[in-house]
Amino acid sequence: MVDAKSIAPLLDHTMLVPSGGIESVRKLCAEARAGEMACVFVFPIWVKAAKEFLAGSGVHTGSVVGFPSGAHTTAIKVAEAKQLVTDGAEEIDMVAASCLLTDGRFADYAADIKAVREVIPKSIIFKVIIEAPLLADELITKAAQIAEACGADYVKTATGSQGPTTPEHVETVRKALAGKAKIKASGGIRTGLDAWAMVNAGARRIGTSSAVQVAEEWAKRFGGDFCRR
Repeated sequence: MVDAKSIAPLLDHTMLVPSGGIESVRKLCAEARAGEMACVFVFPIWVKAAKEFLAGSGVHTGSVVGFPSGAHTTAIKVAEAKQLVTDGAEEIDMVAASCLLTDGRFADYAADIKAVREVIPKSIIFKVIIEAPLLADELITKAAQIAEACGADYVKTATGSQGPTTPEHVETVRKALAGKAKIKASGGIRTGLDAWAMVNAGARRIGTSSAVQVAEEWAKRFGGDFCRR
């Protein structure tokens, strides 16, 4: 269990839709600032703008590598990661290559993650998205353990493009980890009750495009003053 007032610092306010333009980025950042959220997540093209909008706020700027399929070549993922570092991203969420995992190519799956980890400074939070909705429990366990062993700061459950995350996915990841990595739950989280279930299953970050609604409902149900700020 976590203190009911602590949901805002766990929220990654996300806009990863092709139609989102600069005014949408501005609004996203304003909402994250007002709510004192953990991070905003935008496509790589908007990282510099988000950094400017968030300057002095304490809210991190985050972006994605290999999104949403994870089936990019490692060289492309490395190049994306390097560009994000140059542009000032403070958090990077990489989509792992689930196609390699399901083929049983575990060494190649790990090498892809390691190559990206190696070009991201330790000061930048690195999350690996394992796309749990696609995987049986045994492969969720394997994916989480590989990601942790390869230096992930967080194992992230899903992109949201392949179905929603469930508390059971989070619980399976939690049981797989050795304590070096934390868990970010993402994919289909729309309400305070959704977030509550994920946090109590073991998540320590929540990625959602509905962060304001999640925080407001959480405050109404469980206490806290987020929605009054």
